[in-house]
Amino acid sequence: MLRVHFTAEDLARVQVATELDPLWETVLGLQQLTCPGRGARVFRLWRRQAGEVVRGRQLAGAVRMLSALVPSSGAFPDFLTPAAAASGLDAGLDAVRGTPLGRLRHELRWLPAGPARRGPAPPWLRDLAAGDRDRMAELTDALRAVHEAVSAPHWPEAAALVEADRALRARTLRDSGVHGLLGSLCTAVRWDPPVLHADYPVDRDLRLNGRGLRLIPSYFCWRTPVAFVDPELRPVLVYPVDHGTPGAARDDRQALPALLGRTRARVLAALDDTATTGELARRLRVSPASASQHVHVLAAANLVRSRREGNQVLHSLTPLGSALLSGQVPLGTSLT
Repeated sequence: MLRVHFTAEDLARVQVATELDPLWETVLGLQQLTCPGRGARVFRLWRRQAGEVVRGRQLAGAVRMLSALVPSSGAFPDFLTPAAAASGLDAGLDAVRGTPLGRLRHELRWLPAGPARRGPAPPWLRDLAAGDRDRMAELTDALRAVHEAVSAPHWPEAAALVEADRALRARTLRDSGVHGLLGSLCTAVRWDPPVLHADYPVDRDLRLNGRGLRLIPSYFCWRTPVAFVDPELRPVLVYPVDHGTPGAARDDRQALPALLGRTRARVLAALDDTATTGELARRLRVSPASASQHVHVLAAANLVRSRREGNQVLHSLTPLGSALLSGQVPLGTSLT
């Protein structure tokens, strides 16, 4: 059990990550790939497709290298998932490369040793712990390659689920405050003020001491949340998003794109949380002009409304747009 202890100051400093974290998804996706028992039903198709890509791109060596650092269970080094990755994969890999040598050596000691390790420690781990730059370059190249093979192909679906989760958290925060937010994360988490209890592989207390908590919704996190091992790092809690019921949920996600088109369905989902044109473009990774055009079409169908606030235009869903997004309007309903 993980017990996260809050102060009043911590409650005021809770935040939810704005989008998927590429390195958390790479590391947790790697665990899903190499440990078939995790999320067997949800990730079955993904695991088969990812395995084919790994074989086709001859990335077995990269997967083995990362698997030596990311065991199927237990702790893995915190330096693999730096906070800088919130700004993108390149920023995250730069932070990995810049890990101080003392921290690198300290965190590599967390890895299983002896009988707990599947086979002897590879020689390159000793080189990495000694600060060998070529080994670090190999590691970051492996992270990039596995991200592109394992995570990136499923990024749109993962991003849509995370954005839906963020919209739900925002609504819960608006309606029930931070206490409601902390109590709504997932079934593995229970909020008993001032302590957040989470299912966890070891018994542990994490005291925030005024630093707040950054919540990171994750596609590949499964069942139980994940936190940094080092209690001195800025506290985070990575928690699993709801994948829904396999099969039925996938059909639901395909129905709205069939009606509106894939991009406009994504625009509608992204506007479950009010956004400016620029924010919407960043969420969807499209140009501001493209985002504005799609919003204009949805507004003409009375699904989106726009209003000017100072020098910005804010876009939000109309009641009809919200009802359509939530499935409360039959998908055959005329929108004109």
